[in-house]
Amino acid sequence: MFEKIKEEIQNITLLDKYILKQVLEMFIMGVCVFTSIIFASDTFITLIKQISLFGIPFTVALRIIILNLPSVIVLTIPMGVLLATVMTLNRLSLASEITVLRACGVGLNRIAKPIFIFALAMSVFSFIINESIVPVMAKQSKDLALWALGQKNIPDGKQNFVFKDISQDGVLRRLFYVGYAKDKVLHNITVLDTSKPDAIQILQADEGKTSPEGWEFQKAAVYTIGSDGKILNTTLFEDSVVKYGMDLSKELNKNIAKEMNFSKLVQYIRSHDIDEKEKNAIQVELYDKLALPLTTVALVLIGVPLAITPPRVRYNRGFLFSILIIFVYYLIRALSISFGEAGDLAPLLAAWMPNIVLTLIGVALYHRKVYTIT
Repeated sequence: MFEKIKEEIQNITLLDKYILKQVLEMFIMGVCVFTSIIFASDTFITLIKQISLFGIPFTVALRIIILNLPSVIVLTIPMGVLLATVMTLNRLSLASEITVLRACGVGLNRIAKPIFIFALAMSVFSFIINESIVPVMAKQSKDLALWALGQKNIPDGKQNFVFKDISQDGVLRRLFYVGYAKDKVLHNITVLDTSKPDAIQILQADEGKTSPEGWEFQKAAVYTIGSDGKILNTTLFEDSVVKYGMDLSKELNKNIAKEMNFSKLVQYIRSHDIDEKEKNAIQVELYDKLALPLTTVALVLIGVPLAITPPRVRYNRGFLFSILIIFVYYLIRALSISFGEAGDLAPLLAAWMPNIVLTLIGVALYHRKVYTIT
């Protein structure tokens, strides 16, 4: 056993260490660069919208962004691996080191071996993050956002105030009267609910607060009054959740696939009655949990042959190639996922289509480069 491990360690040659060191340096830089680009172009715009449109405090919005960081890193790992592959091999090619290695009998397969091993390791690492960390962080991010949206109507320290729940048509649905608010908890609450056409409900509670599931009331009574002025029903309860104000039920179901790992999502699909369109979207997310990590290997397969620069080219075109490949990949990904969610493409094929296309192109280019490079 130990002899076999020792033999494997000895098989890590100086060439492997030399290539892996450069790949690792470029990979870290690539992940940082691409993560920063996504944050600057998308996440911070979302942050500004949350602050301006929904009144979410800056500190809360910043925490939401940090909680979304693992899901962004999962997307940027394949980009970083591709950039590291192309930049490293392109630099070795420009310095004629690959030509020297081939003259010494070291083929392209042997040169690329540590890069493929590194790509496979990053695939496993990406899968682990996507299965263990991303679901937890996504759930916390959603709950924090919904909690912040509910908290914006609670003026801490204010006494004897009212706030309204008005429909999109400008019709008053509910009127809230609050005795006082302390520590984001409402006290001595009376709610006049006129949202039902044939009845009016009056809720009185000692305490109430918002949560992602709705309004939580303690020690409350609900009186239902008919259109003729008679009390139809009276209900007393110690604790209850009522979906007043913002309807958060739809928000709770958004991106639900991101809040579960592969096995839990499979159980969710089997145990819930889901309409066809939503089921397609969830199944695409399910298969994408396997396809996305393996994107690193597909990108390396196409990146290796494109990184080998012909002798007549004397400039580093690695970064340009990386950007073009990434653009093509995410264009195919966006189209296939859209077709899959719409039902025009089978969910399994929609999730794996980008990898299939890149793998086929990569195999053709790699085979051609191996037998034509001089």
